[in-house]
Amino acid sequence: MSLRVGLIGFGRTGSIVASEIIKEPAMSLSWVCRKNISSDFQYASHALGKDSNFAPFVSAENICEHFLKQNPVDVIIDFSNHHSVKLYEQFSKFNIAIVSAISNYSNEELQIINNESHNCPILHSPNITLGINWLMLASKLLRKIIPHADIEIVEEHFRDKKDASGTALRIAEQLQLNPKKHVNSIRVGGIVGKHEIIFGLPYQTIRLTHESINRAAFGTGAIFAAKWLIGKTPGLYSMEEVLQKKFIAQIENM
Repeated sequence: MSLRVGLIGFGRTGSIVASEIIKEPAMSLSWVCRKNISSDFQYASHALGKDSNFAPFVSAENICEHFLKQNPVDVIIDFSNHHSVKLYEQFSKFNIAIVSAISNYSNEELQIINNESHNCPILHSPNITLGINWLMLASKLLRKIIPHADIEIVEEHFRDKKDASGTALRIAEQLQLNPKKHVNSIRVGGIVGKHEIIFGLPYQTIRLTHESINRAAFGTGAIFAAKWLIGKTPGLYSMEEVLQKKFIAQIENM
């Protein structure tokens, strides 16, 4: 039986994530919550170029207890914005697993997530790509092994991205670095996203690099997270935690 997925968000990234979900044999896209619903496109399947009618669009105002009973899902994947956290209470009532890839939650919204994680499993990772979370894990390990190294973080993104990368700031925080001094931002062209951590040592440098070349990487990451989260006990999880557990298990088996 395939995992039934409810997707929140159908913007530039959300629509690509939806495409990845419908390609996954072990999953089915049940419905998509979207801010603006056009009369021309009542189904996400049509917006994705499919002829069949599946994954109807629904507005956030219509997601309620009755809707979830009539349209049950096993997992929610959220690629919308911080406002969608208001829906999490509805999902937690049904013990629906939640994968959140939102980066700009307020402290109050993070508290809501923490509260609802007592009722259902929630995995929250602002950057849910597999590669960037391996990068974080590896950089923390190197930091412990060579604490005396000079460290600089370089993040590159598309020209119109205004603020510093939330992922880069998180890396700086985990490595106990001042982001104002150690995060370097480059804005050029249509780069999806690139992060590099440079460890400087006498006579050598170590560079850890991750680059997203297509937004589909967010979809494959979310699918990986959703599969892992199903069946877990209520609690708050992160993608980095998932990979760390897998890494430790592999090391122990070597």
